[in-house]
Amino acid sequence: MRRRTFLQTAALSAAARMELLADTPMPTATLGKTGLKVSRFVVGGYHMNVQGEENATKIIHRAIDLGVNFFDSANLYHKGKSDEVYGRALEGGRRQKVMLMTKCEVYSRDGAMKTLEEQLRRMKTDYLDLWACHQVSEHKEVDQILAANGSLEAFVKAKQQGKVRHIGFTGHHDPSIHLRLLEATDVWETVQMPINLIDPHYLSFITNVLPVARKKGLGVLAMKSNAMGSITKQQVARIEECLKFTWSQDVDAVVSGVETVEQLEANILTLKTMKKMTPQEISVLLHKTKQGKTGSQVEQYKVKEKGAAAGPCHRDGEPA
Repeated sequence: MRRRTFLQTAALSAAARMELLADTPMPTATLGKTGLKVSRFVVGGYHMNVQGEENATKIIHRAIDLGVNFFDSANLYHKGKSDEVYGRALEGGRRQKVMLMTKCEVYSRDGAMKTLEEQLRRMKTDYLDLWACHQVSEHKEVDQILAANGSLEAFVKAKQQGKVRHIGFTGHHDPSIHLRLLEATDVWETVQMPINLIDPHYLSFITNVLPVARKKGLGVLAMKSNAMGSITKQQVARIEECLKFTWSQDVDAVVSGVETVEQLEANILTLKTMKKMTPQEISVLLHKTKQGKTGSQVEQYKVKEKGAAAGPCHRDGEPA
């Protein structure tokens, strides 16, 4: 969204904004080799549950009304309650209108299969559209996934059984982890990773992983578009600019965490009214973010620099 367009949109009355939001089609994309036609906005499963189930249900229903057809969850989110919320919120025929993704952080074959059965039960469905190996962060976890009796066997088996339509993996710790998983096998169909204005300055997934994933035909899901709030906290970019930058990258959809219906509507309005950023606009924004803090002190989910203060990096399911 160019500055003039943004100012024009911001100046609209509340009624006009609601009309624009409702009448403008939801942009969609084909999720790589899955062939799924997904909304470019994906509702994230963690943040919407922060204020309770009633609020989360309102977000889910409003998102569907606005054209969202792809929803994210994970076994870790609120100890499985995120899955349960979807199960109840999508009753009454709504499940048939959407695609569901949930994730599993268990890296053994038997453990992953057990987790899948629990997730299907919680989500009140007999299949998942996408099941992803969750937040792979260390090389030893890659070893576990790929080993005999590792969770990769469970993912392949679940797809063969029809319990999941497509399989992928996620992570935000270290691009080298993603590259190992991409190089080890061609069974993955999607990958999820951080894509934001700060990423290019340190251990960049955009630079190192995105081209490889695209060459292999994977669907790409972006996350952490605001680096867990760090970009706007530094006041170097607005949330609209963060989202616009991420949607302007070579990604199919952005998983966006929202805590209120109002946040949901604002973010979807940004998507529905934006124009893809030019290389010059991207360069200006990257220069702005480089003037602030970068590295693991901002992207707390990435591996720490050598010599950085000790302490664990952020893992999904933990408060931001």
